[in-house]
Amino acid sequence: MVTVDNLIKDYGAIRAVDGVSFKVNKGDILGFLGPNGAGKSTTMKVISGYLAPTSGTASVDGFDVQEHPLEVKKRIGYLPESNAAYPEMTVLEFLTYVAEARGYRSKENINDRLSDVIVKCHLKKVQNQSIETLSKGYRQRVGLAQAILHDPPVLILDEPTDGLDPNQKHEVRKLISNMAEDKAIVLSTHILEEVEALCNRVIIIDQGKKVIDETPEELKARDPKLKMDELFRELTNRNVYA
Repeated sequence: MVTVDNLIKDYGAIRAVDGVSFKVNKGDILGFLGPNGAGKSTTMKVISGYLAPTSGTASVDGFDVQEHPLEVKKRIGYLPESNAAYPEMTVLEFLTYVAEARGYRSKENINDRLSDVIVKCHLKKVQNQSIETLSKGYRQRVGLAQAILHDPPVLILDEPTDGLDPNQKHEVRKLISNMAEDKAIVLSTHILEEVEALCNRVIIIDQGKKVIDETPEELKARDPKLKMDELFRELTNRNVYA
């Protein structure tokens, strides 16, 4: 469903992504890890079509992100790190706008989609509030709702549980897990327990390079005495990847 091949992205003299390659199949939840500035968000932006690569390719469901950008965007639900939304809109107004932008035209179809995501993302309580009045946790739920509104086969989620309390994190993880059977999901996170709870593959990226591509079990087996968060610090701080 997602193929990234020798992806390079430069910002002037700075190489943010350096020759990254991987594939994500239907049913996969890929945990994308790395320290701040490692290139995770940039890679996800290229896959989503938000940024053009300097070289290399990325494709979604067989469509190249540069050659067929609209076909790619139809198939992707994207939750960016910044979680952009129009703050003056209510939750219902914003999700209606997203539905119409996604091609839904009849009132019945729009209402069906809105009802589905409002229930899944637990937004009924705040559906008539303006987004600027919401807590960070609720704004994050609105961002997730717009990403899944059109039921896409691929989800690109940049820190989807950021700002959520423990109960909300559990709800979002459960939602992601339930959707995984018929989707390919890429999510970035700094929470190692999230990887253990959700992901069947882990990629660690550092200084723009892919340094580990393993299952969570294989990653932990590198040093079974360490907890996952300790192991991650060991790997990133000491550059022990081999």
